[in-house]
Amino acid sequence: MANQPAPAQQAAGLSLVRLDCGTPTIKNFDKFFSDKPGLYEPGPRVITDSCYVIRHGDQVLLWDTGFPAAWKGQDKDLGELSVKQDKTIPEQLEQIGLKPSDVDIVGISHMHADHTGQAAEFPNAELLIGTKDFEQTKGKDDPFGPWRKEVAKVHSAEGDVDVFGDGSVMALHLPGHTPDHMALLVKLASGPVLLTGDLYHSREAREKRGVPPFNTSREQTLQSMDAFEKLAKEAGAKVIIQHEPRDIPLLPAFPAAAK
Repeated sequence: MANQPAPAQQAAGLSLVRLDCGTPTIKNFDKFFSDKPGLYEPGPRVITDSCYVIRHGDQVLLWDTGFPAAWKGQDKDLGELSVKQDKTIPEQLEQIGLKPSDVDIVGISHMHADHTGQAAEFPNAELLIGTKDFEQTKGKDDPFGPWRKEVAKVHSAEGDVDVFGDGSVMALHLPGHTPDHMALLVKLASGPVLLTGDLYHSREAREKRGVPPFNTSREQTLQSMDAFEKLAKEAGAKVIIQHEPRDIPLLPAFPAAAK
């Protein structure tokens, strides 16, 4: 992976597939996701947990890894939310002709558990993650154990990253939700797609610029929103909010790929 972006282009053989990485129910959406009470309708709301496979020729990037595979088939009550998970990432990879060992890069938008749960299922891949997010997950229940032992396989980022070195897939440094949170720009032949990470959790959050109370920095979050929206407009990108069920139909239904 290269740190500096190459001239923008669409890579030959570039494709994007959405994976189902769980279905959380937020018991009080407004309380959980807004530091200004009353910004959203109160009460429960079902969201989604989406992960993505990006193929770049014969290279494979897995973007985010959902909840732990061990939660499959369970109803997990986590206090302010509950989670159902029907399929693991390896099971879905098999349906598109891939094995865990085929994944070259595991990209993590940020350190929260609903994005890191199955990372260790891919110990042979290179890990792409924000530097401070990687540092702050050390210790008990570390989702990145395989990469603590082999630091050479970690690309810890404090800025934008040109994932494949040709400008076709860019990990974008947009801190605020966590210290080194990232989004992902995929320049498909059919048009660019922007995956938000957790910059936004819903369409209303994007419209109202809502900031969750657990974000690292409100100021950084708002600055990152400004940068994201500027890029989205300039690129003419299709924005996919990773936790928004209404955005699932914006990409082809699994196992089909956007190209």
